[in-house]
Amino acid sequence: MNRTVHRVENVDLRFFAPPSKSYSHRALAIAALADGMSVLERVLDAGDIRATLHALGSLGISAARDGTTVTVGGCAGALPFTGPVLIDCGDSGTTLRLFTGIASLGRDPVTLDGSARMRERPVGGLADGLAALGARIRFGGREGYPPITVTGPLAGGTARVDAGVSSQFVSALLIAAAGAESPVTLECAGPPVSQSYLDITCDVMAAFGVPVAREGYRSFSVLPRPYRARRYTIEGDWSSASYFFAIAAVAGGRVTVTGLNPASPQGDRAFIGALAAMGCRVSAFGGGVTVEREGPLAGIEIDMASSPDTVQTLCSVAAFAGSPTRISGIAHLRHKESDRMAATAAMLRACGAGVELDEAAITVIPKPLHGAVIDPLRDHRTAMAAAVLGFGAGDVVVQDAGCTEKSFPGFWDALSEAGL
Repeated sequence: MNRTVHRVENVDLRFFAPPSKSYSHRALAIAALADGMSVLERVLDAGDIRATLHALGSLGISAARDGTTVTVGGCAGALPFTGPVLIDCGDSGTTLRLFTGIASLGRDPVTLDGSARMRERPVGGLADGLAALGARIRFGGREGYPPITVTGPLAGGTARVDAGVSSQFVSALLIAAAGAESPVTLECAGPPVSQSYLDITCDVMAAFGVPVAREGYRSFSVLPRPYRARRYTIEGDWSSASYFFAIAAVAGGRVTVTGLNPASPQGDRAFIGALAAMGCRVSAFGGGVTVEREGPLAGIEIDMASSPDTVQTLCSVAAFAGSPTRISGIAHLRHKESDRMAATAAMLRACGAGVELDEAAITVIPKPLHGAVIDPLRDHRTAMAAAVLGFGAGDVVVQDAGCTEKSFPGFWDALSEAGL
């Protein structure tokens, strides 16, 4: 399915944020390990979350969806499956990494695999951490990449973790640590990338009764205990909301998004601060945020190491600024659903913008823009960032537009309902 996005001007739009993908993943994984039945409300219904629900079923854990509510029968840390298990995680890197950790709580081998692209996404840092805590690890192909087979138990102890590629290595170990045989301490070998996602992990763990003792992002300690089952509501997704806010920035006018937590630990909440620095007016109210633009946009310099999922969105906005924008701290974008640094450069250049890349930064150089045909290479975030370009430049054709189903199935419908 291809979608053609036309130029719009001086918009006045209102949207409701979909549920957070990051919170949905973590709440499902933690509820699965809880002692009792949990009721999770406003769970995202998207491809990645369906991969996590599939993983739960593969491990013998019940999870029944009724609309946006999922009821999870927790196993109190004792995984009920018997015999070898294969979990196909598809394209969901979060599912594969979180459940690689959870698999270490079982006594039988669990093999986790996925798509061709998944086999190019590293898990070596996570595997080393699990091995240091007593789990047995085997790779079915290239060392450090899926498929990976994990056999418990998770004894506990101290592990030094290299999270320079993904903070999910630490998140996976933290979630599993509640079911270890003895206390777990994780020491980060260097500053983790995407640090805000560790805040989300700790937030959900605490909500289910397992607090994490920490020293910033240097070390994390967990005293094993069962998670407590509970009723839990997923907050709105700041990553998904960024595409709507960006429409106001590139087209002018006003966009309001409700259903957001203004105090959320989600790192992509920083996106509205970046828009403000570029010249937009941002106002927050209980449960919502409005972004407005009347004058010109200015380029900025910004480190987005902790808000990687909005880098492409900001690059699309930066193409309309009056001066260059440099975004640093983003080397880890090369290991996402696609090489997002290369994909972003190709997308912007196709529409006429100038782009410079180095190892960990991208510089967007504004030039006259025009329509183009964009192939997102199955990457949902590239497709949605291309739509933002289209609303400002006009006549951008997004190929395989349905790939947004991975994180935001209602994206195109929300735009259509808004008259776009």
